[in-house]
Amino acid sequence: MRDYDEVTAFLGEWGPFQRLIFFLLSASIIPNGFNGLSSVFFTATPEHHCRVPDTANLSSAWRNHSVPVRLQDGREVPQSCRRYRLATIVNFSALGLEPGRDVDLEQLEQEGCLDGWEFSQDIYLSTIVTEWNLVCKDDWKAPLTISLFFVGVLMGSFISGQLSDRFGRKNVLFVTMGMQTGFSFLQIFSKNFEMFTVLFFLVGMGQISNYVAAFVLGTEILGKSVRIIFSTLGVCIFYAFGYMLLPLFAYFIRDWRMLLLALTVPGVLCAALWWFIPESPRWLISQGRFQEAEVIIRRAAKTNGIIAPSTIFDSSELQDLSSKKQQSHSILDLVRTRNIRMITVMSIILWLTISVGYFGLSLDTPNLHGDVYLNCFLSAVVEVPAYVLAWLLLRHLPRRYSMATALFLGGSVLLFVQLVPPELYYLATVLVMVGKFGVTAAFSMVYVYTAELYPTVVRNMGVGVSSTASRLGSILSPYFVYLGAYDRFLPYILMGSLTILTAILTLFLPETFGTPLPDTIDQMLRVKGLTLVGEKKVGGSPKVRRYEKERECRKESEGPYLVHWADRILVIVGFDDQAREFDLISQRLPANGRENVSYLRGASEDECDDASSMGLAQSKTSVNVSYDDGLGQGVRVTCLSPQSPWLSLVPVCSLLKENNIKSPVRLMALQQHQGSHPTAAELSCGTSELSPHDSPSGMLSGFSYLLTYCPVNPW
Repeated sequence: MRDYDEVTAFLGEWGPFQRLIFFLLSASIIPNGFNGLSSVFFTATPEHHCRVPDTANLSSAWRNHSVPVRLQDGREVPQSCRRYRLATIVNFSALGLEPGRDVDLEQLEQEGCLDGWEFSQDIYLSTIVTEWNLVCKDDWKAPLTISLFFVGVLMGSFISGQLSDRFGRKNVLFVTMGMQTGFSFLQIFSKNFEMFTVLFFLVGMGQISNYVAAFVLGTEILGKSVRIIFSTLGVCIFYAFGYMLLPLFAYFIRDWRMLLLALTVPGVLCAALWWFIPESPRWLISQGRFQEAEVIIRRAAKTNGIIAPSTIFDSSELQDLSSKKQQSHSILDLVRTRNIRMITVMSIILWLTISVGYFGLSLDTPNLHGDVYLNCFLSAVVEVPAYVLAWLLLRHLPRRYSMATALFLGGSVLLFVQLVPPELYYLATVLVMVGKFGVTAAFSMVYVYTAELYPTVVRNMGVGVSSTASRLGSILSPYFVYLGAYDRFLPYILMGSLTILTAILTLFLPETFGTPLPDTIDQMLRVKGLTLVGEKKVGGSPKVRRYEKERECRKESEGPYLVHWADRILVIVGFDDQAREFDLISQRLPANGRENVSYLRGASEDECDDASSMGLAQSKTSVNVSYDDGLGQGVRVTCLSPQSPWLSLVPVCSLLKENNIKSPVRLMALQQHQGSHPTAAELSCGTSELSPHDSPSGMLSGFSYLLTYCPVNPW
């Protein structure tokens, strides 16, 4: 049985069709780069001070001194939220008293900005802050707007995968792209802060949903060798390109409504991609829509100048590709065992800190010295070499040291910012950009690293929980920037300290570079650096020598391990981390015997689950067949054929005992007769006796088998 990649291997990896999909899907990410961070300019707060009404009867001297001053970066600037009591200074002006000469200004009573504010238009003609006076006692509303956008991103991340699985990658991609563009357009007509914020929340939901759909669509259509480049360089660099466009638009369009209108245009243009981007053939197959999938594959072959085979899918492959099941796991599996619990907690901290650093530095660019548009552009440009460096590090160097180095670089330079003298503000800007470089590189690597840390059975949940932590970090990030209003260097001190602490924490994670990915929770021992639950040390060394010896032995042999193949019976016994699916078996059986072998669609555990759910198995039945020798390894029976006589498990138990496997072993047999329900039998092999349960009479005689403690390839 071939998988999808094998079926479509004739298309090649990097033909015209793949190049078209690569660049079109990457281009669809461009609007995400400026929509998410457009708040840098929409919520910017220009210099401002209390307005003094033109009708106030003040001399020019008193009008110039009507607002108290404060020191900012070594210069005097008007206070933003206070003015001298207007009635008092009007009386002084009428009496002919001069400020500073006749009246001590420090002793004057002050009041709030009762007549509103005057905002500088040197940089921005208007923002939502200037339009709705989101300053002073309402200054918390601007960062709240950004936080609620990221809450929308969080909510969208919860539903995007389910929508994509149900309605298709392409449909969700373009519907949510329209959602992002449409609600951005409606923001132009916002009458108040509340309306703008609600619409921005919906923009966030649409943005993450189309990003996820494009990401999944690309990884499912593109070949294995191209997927890695697409998911790292392709998507990320095009996102950075969209980010670069933001300050260019903002430089020439300084009114927030007109800027928002201009930023919706690329999203409208992306609608034309509908006629060029196909649906995922993998998804179509999973929905039983094989003919549509084959049409897309044949069209791809034509685009690549390749003649497709007359039959792409045979009947058995169609059934198998559309009916694969996964063993169910709950989110509790992420904290049930010590190893995975440790990884989960550390991953949450890692993702949250990186997200705070990335979005905090991105949103803080208006507060840097120098030109705000140039600073924003540099913040976008620095991401490109960061993504390239991350890709190179992932290919050639250990994960945790690469992550720790990037984080330590980013955190340390952020702590140095406070030490830079005010006159060297360009140096401070450079340090912030270096910090952004390090954090961005870490952000790019953390996706791959986290996916490698978790075993297959809980990988999606593990990455999903970590991604949720990232969303929480992005929600908090505007308030890290907000703290800069109280102390200019406080955001850098906090972000730098957290980043360095996280870099140190990363060193305690296991290394995954060059290590086979674990498939089951038990196989977490395969990941270097993990400590096994209940691990005992002998002579100061972990008791893992036997496991390491077995693993080295297994490297010398690949493939399934045949215990019995006769008539229509096929049994595979192997260590948990060496179990194989049935297509590998059928490929390696003698040609004259393949027609006589039938098997259970590659997932016998699922069949066992079905038997147990019908109440046909004993309550003691073990679905995940394994033995525990303190090293997390086990023996597994992965396949039994339907329409076969009962399997005699007794010789298997005897053989295990002969090989000094003394821990209790539980084996499960599953059988389905023609036209009857499945039935199950269990055999428990203890250290001293064999205890069959519900075992039928007439066990197969003349049982033959091949099994060694370090299995070898029987072919």
